[in-house]
Amino acid sequence: MNVTAIIPARYASTRFPGKPLVDILGKPMIQRVYERVRQAQGIDRVLVATDDPRIHDAVRAFGGEVAMTRADHPTGTDRLAEVAALLDTDLVVNVQGDEPLIDPRMIEEALAPMRTDASIPMGTLKTPIATVEEFLNPNVVKVVTDREGYALYFSRAPIPHPRDLAADLPQAMAQNAPFKHVGLYVYRRDFLLRYPHLPVTPLEDLEKLEQLRALEHGFRIRVVATELNSLGVDTPEDLERVRHALARS
Repeated sequence: MNVTAIIPARYASTRFPGKPLVDILGKPMIQRVYERVRQAQGIDRVLVATDDPRIHDAVRAFGGEVAMTRADHPTGTDRLAEVAALLDTDLVVNVQGDEPLIDPRMIEEALAPMRTDASIPMGTLKTPIATVEEFLNPNVVKVVTDREGYALYFSRAPIPHPRDLAADLPQAMAQNAPFKHVGLYVYRRDFLLRYPHLPVTPLEDLEKLEQLRALEHGFRIRVVATELNSLGVDTPEDLERVRHALARS
């Protein structure tokens, strides 16, 4: 089974312009992500998908593979699908370009069920939420799954809501740990090419969570539990935390 990892990368960002090219201990962030993805077992090809020539040139400079895309894509998945349409591959892994500390084993974990069950169109990861602050933070996306590990819902709200222990969230979390969603996806290529043509759905538009489109259209998403974690870069403060983490290691 052929597996391709694609890293979408945009230069424009309302919160952090130029983020993929910020320096992290002598390397641009996009290179840090690329090198981590290359370490994952079972990945046959890694490439960056971008609409910006500065990112294109930076990837070429460190010897990476890069594909230029249209600039008018509404989502990263649309950009992913444009590149996947030109590839001969079975599975496509979507790794965000702002995850310079992504553990390669997380990619392997997300891939595992997709390799053995051809009925799964799409997969992702979840990891336990460690603090009440994370549980209540709307920027931390929560996920609940069924007994077979398929997503029931993703939300920015704190789910599941502990009705009887709402006043004592630490105790509630100790009894039934909630999970946050890790934004790493695996798609079957045929499903990925179909995905951008699915109409935007009400819950997706309300929560601003693109994965809800798949659920609302009746597609199942396999969610693998992992004990591993990563540290994404959404703000300059996140960038400093990543720099310190790499310096310590």
